[in-house]
Amino acid sequence: MQANPILVQTIRGNWVENRHRGAMVLADAEGQIVASLGDTDWPVFPRSAIKSMQALAMVGAGAIERFALSDEDLALACASHHGETDHVAGVTRFLGEIGLAADALECGAHAPTNPAARSALRAAGEEPSALHNNCSGKHAGMLSVARALGVPPEHYVDPDHPVQQRVRAAVETVLGVALTTERCGTDGCSIPTYAAPLSAFAGGFARMATGQGLSPELGAAAMRLFDAATSHPHLVAGTGHFDTLVMEAFGGRVMQKGGAEGVQCGAIRDLGLGYAIKCDDGNMAASQAMAAGLLLAVARPDAKQTALLQRYARQIITNVRRREVGMMAVTDAVFEAFGC
Repeated sequence: MQANPILVQTIRGNWVENRHRGAMVLADAEGQIVASLGDTDWPVFPRSAIKSMQALAMVGAGAIERFALSDEDLALACASHHGETDHVAGVTRFLGEIGLAADALECGAHAPTNPAARSALRAAGEEPSALHNNCSGKHAGMLSVARALGVPPEHYVDPDHPVQQRVRAAVETVLGVALTTERCGTDGCSIPTYAAPLSAFAGGFARMATGQGLSPELGAAAMRLFDAATSHPHLVAGTGHFDTLVMEAFGGRVMQKGGAEGVQCGAIRDLGLGYAIKCDDGNMAASQAMAAGLLLAVARPDAKQTALLQRYARQIITNVRRREVGMMAVTDAVFEAFGC
C-alpha cells in the first residue's frame, strides 16, 4: 500500500518538524470524482462529520413534523457544540419538545469545550451533565426518532436498537454503499460508527446539498438540514471554531463539519460538490488546514472568505511568550490537485 501524500507541514524555525499525510476528495452528486489526492477508496470512520446524514433518520420516522422541530433543533442535531449557554438551553428545549429530559441522554457527560463556559460552570460549583456533551443535540435527535416510532428510548445507542437501525439505513441511502459490521466501531458518544470509502462521503455530501439521487422527501429534508446548519452556524460548533467561522463567512454557500481524528466533510452548495478529508495521523489542526486549502482552491471565496481560509491554511505557531516560532501550512500539492 502506497503512503498518502504529505498535505500539511509544520515548520519550526527553518526546519520541517512534522509532516501530515492524508487523503482528500471532491465529488459531485453522481459520485464522479472531480479531484482527489491520496487513497480515497480506503474506508475511514467519519465520526461526527456526518451528523447531518445521521439526522435524516428523523425524516423517515416522521419526527420533524410530529414534534414541529425548529431549524434550531435541526442545527443542534447536526452539531458538535461547545457547551455554551445557548447550546445547553437549545438541547434542553429540544428534549422538552419530545417529552423527555436530560436523564434520557446516553451520550455521557463531559465539561464544555468552550473555555469560558467551562470556567463559568466551575465557578458556579456545578458538575458537567450530558447536556454539555458536544453530541447532546445529535442524541436529542435520535431520541426524537424513538419517540416518533413509539419504541422505548432506553438503550437507543445500541446497534440493534430501532433508532440505530434507522440511522444506519439513512446513511447508507445517502452514501449509496452498505455499512457493515466488519468495519464498525463505537464513537466517543457511544453510538456505532461505520467505516466507508472517503469518496463515498464526498458524494454523499453532494447529494445532500442538491437532493440529486435521493427521494424527493429525503432530498428536501437533506437540504433543510443544510439550511438549518448554515443559518445557525454557532449552534453547530461554537465561538471561534473552524466550522462555525467558515459557515458564517460563506453565508449558506458552504456546509462544513469536522469529525474526530482528522476528518473534515462538507459541501460547496452552489457548485453542487461535496468533499471529504482524512488526516492520517488524526491531527485536527492539520485537517482544518487541508479543508481550508481545498476551499481556497475550489469555493471561489471573496476577499473576506479568503482571509479567513488563509488563516487556517497557514496557521502561525506561537510560544508561551506569544512569539512566532513556526507555522503549520498546507502544501502546494493541494492547490495543484484542486485548482479547478
